[in-house]
Amino acid sequence: MDKESIRTAFKEKRRALSKEEIRLFSEKISDYLFQYLKEYDAIKHIHLFLPIDRFHEVDTFPLYYTLQSKGYRIYTSVVNKLKDNLETLDISGVDQFESDPWGIPVPVNAKLVDPDEIQMVLIPLLAYDRRGFRLGYGKGYYDKYLASLKRNVIKIGLSFFEPLDYIPDESHDIPLDYCIRPDGILKF
Repeated sequence: MDKESIRTAFKEKRRALSKEEIRLFSEKISDYLFQYLKEYDAIKHIHLFLPIDRFHEVDTFPLYYTLQSKGYRIYTSVVNKLKDNLETLDISGVDQFESDPWGIPVPVNAKLVDPDEIQMVLIPLLAYDRRGFRLGYGKGYYDKYLASLKRNVIKIGLSFFEPLDYIPDESHDIPLDYCIRPDGILKF
């Protein structure tokens, strides 16, 4: 399948999920992440995406609040349209979010920061393959963002679904290190 066919198929698969399934699957994904973090207690700086409800993404808000209560430093990104890239926000302690015109939650009063402290990035995706290559919405923001981070940053995709055997990749694509699903963690 080509990338557009895969995008279309996985958008449909997500749309077929009920709100209750999304909540339960997101909760299981969070549980597996916390199991992972117990083994790697040196990780204290985590970048996560904020979910777009209309796209039926993994709900990372409960995860955000739990990480915050456990003392993690938490970051997210916003699109800088002029530079056509993602900029990093420190959202530790932020408790108010507003939706932008695309329905993306935007933290209120977050600070723009350098991403040098980030140790782990939780990445949204539509689909991924057994090699760790992911397919997003096609804008390339996360590949550019990941390329700007330290090489040893742990890249973890969050998905409701199993991997595909193969997704066509390009030279600028950066593979995941792991993917967390409702039934476990895949290491690549």
